[in-house]
Amino acid sequence: METHQFEPLWTVGDVAAFLNVPVHTVYGWRTKNYGPPARRVGKHLRYLPSEVRGWFEHLHEGVA
Repeated sequence: METHQFEPLWTVGDVAAFLNVPVHTVYGWRTKNYGPPARRVGKHLRYLPSEVRGWFEHLHEGVA
């Protein structure tokens, strides 16, 4: 039997901390269809850390 190790899902607060932005900003991005992809787990938003990192890595490098 194989066991898989999964990285814990991130909350909105975790994403905000990783990106060093306010939680309100992350919620605002969702209303504008911007930001890293999230999934609903009941009434809660959860993020895969690998997708947040991937989203961040694909941002325009020229933005200062």
